[in-house]
Amino acid sequence: MPETIARADPAQESEPAVRRRGLRLLALVLAAIGAIVVFSVLSVLIGSRAIEPRVVWEALTAFDATHDAHLTIRLLRLPRTALVLLVGAALGVAGALMQAMTRNPLAEPGLLGVNAGASAAVATGVLVTGLARVEVYLWFAFAGAAVAAVAVYALGGALQHASNPVRLVLAGAALSVVLGSYTSAILVNFPHVFDSFRFWDTGSFQGRDGTVLPSVSVAIAVGLLLAVAIAPDLNALAMGAELGRTLGASPRRTWLLAGIAVVLLAGAATAAAGPIGFIGLTAPIVGRALVGPDHRRLIPFCALVAAVLLLAADILGRAVAVPSELQASIVSAAIGAPVFIWLVRRRRVPTL
Repeated sequence: MPETIARADPAQESEPAVRRRGLRLLALVLAAIGAIVVFSVLSVLIGSRAIEPRVVWEALTAFDATHDAHLTIRLLRLPRTALVLLVGAALGVAGALMQAMTRNPLAEPGLLGVNAGASAAVATGVLVTGLARVEVYLWFAFAGAAVAAVAVYALGGALQHASNPVRLVLAGAALSVVLGSYTSAILVNFPHVFDSFRFWDTGSFQGRDGTVLPSVSVAIAVGLLLAVAIAPDLNALAMGAELGRTLGASPRRTWLLAGIAVVLLAGAATAAAGPIGFIGLTAPIVGRALVGPDHRRLIPFCALVAAVLLLAADILGRAVAVPSELQASIVSAAIGAPVFIWLVRRRRVPTL
């Protein structure tokens, strides 16, 4: 592990190698940003009814409140696109943080029960308050994500010096089953909760408008900033707790801040769009393959990759079932599940 980080340190590379690495990283970032721009345009154009590019441009530059297509673009498709990008970035970074904390490439909010905890808490919130507004159940999602994360880390031994990846995944799976059963019991016994909960639980962006953005964007922004801030400490601790301390990184403080960031990111993303799996698993795998293990590069790049993946899944879900749509969670699972299967079928589950 120390050797991996050492190779990722630009200070130990020749100047031409550093220049090549920088140019490659710049090209990858520009490609990801270009993909986001292209998919964002497609997201605005594609829906239950196609809208011509000319009409989209008019809606942006000469908005007419009496024009149905202009209202659709301004009030529905643009906010939805922004929300998909935010949720994707949040899930990608949350997955990267969880994999760094646990040194487990299988770690992600969906697989380790964090999404199930947020779902159970949201169902409880709807039952207790009788309200289904995101401003209300956002806080329940945060609480549920936090409790689930602490429980999985404790049961899986992730905070010990040598955690067992298989044990951690099993703990997440077991907790997901328990929380899923609890959520199902609420939905079966309280039909009014089911009526409000089922639209959220599908993991879809259908019907999400601009009212959701203010509530979740602040939490996601804080989580992303925390993740970027602790990236150097994550690099140091990847070489081991003792060596990390000698480099000035505090394991307790770093894990605490990383845990807070995961709760903010996964909780806000799940509250906004419902449970969406595999994005937090796939994006860090792609990120490490392209930019390496250095978290200073990996975390921002994971945000871009995950945003592209989720936006592509959302667009594909709308395109294959016109005039209806397929939930983004189903499409993202179709993308991420093969990656997960490939990982677990390897002879040895790698640690990070």
